[in-house]
Amino acid sequence: MSWSPAVFAILVGGSIAGALDIAYAISFSVLRGGSAAGLLQTVASGLLGASSYDGGTATAALGLALHFLLALLFAAAFFLSARRVPVLVRRAVPFGVLYGLVVFAIMKFIVLPLSAFPHPIRFSLLATGTDLLSHMFFVGLPIALATRAALSRPTPGRP
Repeated sequence: MSWSPAVFAILVGGSIAGALDIAYAISFSVLRGGSAAGLLQTVASGLLGASSYDGGTATAALGLALHFLLALLFAAAFFLSARRVPVLVRRAVPFGVLYGLVVFAIMKFIVLPLSAFPHPIRFSLLATGTDLLSHMFFVGLPIALATRAALSRPTPGRP
């Protein structure tokens, strides 16, 4: 099967980033006494507000779907940017890490405040520091590396 560069970059980069980031988030939540379902319901609370905690498995599944949707959208944004700014692919590692910082900032300062997220946005040293590292190395970097791989592959029908 031959995927277009866009499909490859978005599906592979977004899926890897989504899986690594949610694994980090669930692990961090469980280590602090929470649960996987509770963390996923917290993700869904961005859409549903506090009622997400009353939805059981259904809202946890919605949270997981929303998380991966965002990861795929961030992968698409990087891919589209890299097509216009080739240095993003040539220097995928530093720009991927930087993109993780951008994704972190977009989530904390734009997405969460504009959503129905029912909790105050806090910045404790441990949670913010690990979340920042997670976005740098588990989100931005895989997206950039998948985009580099996609754009360096020969396109079907082209020599």
